[in-house]
Amino acid sequence: MDLSHLRKKIDELDGRIIRLLNDRAAITLSIGQEKIKNGRHIYAPDREQDVLKRIKKLNAGPIKDEAVEAIYREVMSASLALEKPLRIAYMGPEATFSHLASLKKFGSSVEHVACGNVAEVFSRVENADCDYGVVPIENSIEGVVTHTMDLLVDSELKICSQVLLDVTHYLMSKGTLTQIKEIYSHPQILGQCRQWLMHNMPKAHIIPVESSTRAAQLVAKKKNAACIASLVAASLYGLTILKKNIQDSAHNITRFLVISTMEVAPTGHDRTSLVFSIKDRVGALHAMLTPFMKHKINLTKIESRPSKRKAWDYYFFVDCEGHQDDPRVARALDQLEGMCKFLKILGSYPDI
Repeated sequence: MDLSHLRKKIDELDGRIIRLLNDRAAITLSIGQEKIKNGRHIYAPDREQDVLKRIKKLNAGPIKDEAVEAIYREVMSASLALEKPLRIAYMGPEATFSHLASLKKFGSSVEHVACGNVAEVFSRVENADCDYGVVPIENSIEGVVTHTMDLLVDSELKICSQVLLDVTHYLMSKGTLTQIKEIYSHPQILGQCRQWLMHNMPKAHIIPVESSTRAAQLVAKKKNAACIASLVAASLYGLTILKKNIQDSAHNITRFLVISTMEVAPTGHDRTSLVFSIKDRVGALHAMLTPFMKHKINLTKIESRPSKRKAWDYYFFVDCEGHQDDPRVARALDQLEGMCKFLKILGSYPDI
């Protein structure tokens, strides 16, 4: 079979794909109109998970599941933009890892709004200037992002979804490796590359800044400085990659939360996040965990944070398997509420 014949078949398939995409988009518009009429949120994390799970099951190759998911992410992004112009707040500026996480979750067809810090992301969503916010919550090397945890306690916003981002760190500069006297990046990123920096750049002055993109902006104007940032930042600011994969662990993953005013329906594979404070008595924390054990609910995470309201008073952040509307989880939470000083459900959402 000659090349021209194969290309003709590709052209025919492209025509069918475009027609089918627009047929899908027309149905999406009708769905969006119904959602708006009934006062429902346009973005539905439970439906999103159902679609992605189903298309992976249908995929027989040779395209990999990850590629199919990326394609459908953009298809769904275009659909969301048709239903309603969505604004997604993230900790900017452009090319930060929060920006990459926002793009991974919502695609490129919606509007991504850069914010100066995590508090501004919360504020934008609370004030309805943005529909959703994407905020970092923990890194597999450096642990939790405490500022996000503190803001979750006081905010009325809910966690409605999450994003896991594989993070690769690059050392980049306008100059050469031997010229580097200063290295800029966000404190979390510097922490994720601590051992590499100690062994490979022991004489360089390490300078924390508010974001990896801000680091790239500064380094773009210097020849004796480097920054640690994303591949997108290198392209955006014309920097040369000096070293890649400089994170201390090959498995460097940052988890981001999607925050909004919405509550998400159960999918059958969910996670619930909550925060509580305990009464000051011996064995209090052990007692708080008993309802989960009694109802056979697996805890996937527990972290403590000072409440900042009283010395030696702590909040405990817990993630558990299941949705707050699941009977077993609901019974455990009811029992827990009667035992602690303060309890807040931060959200139930698909556990990807």
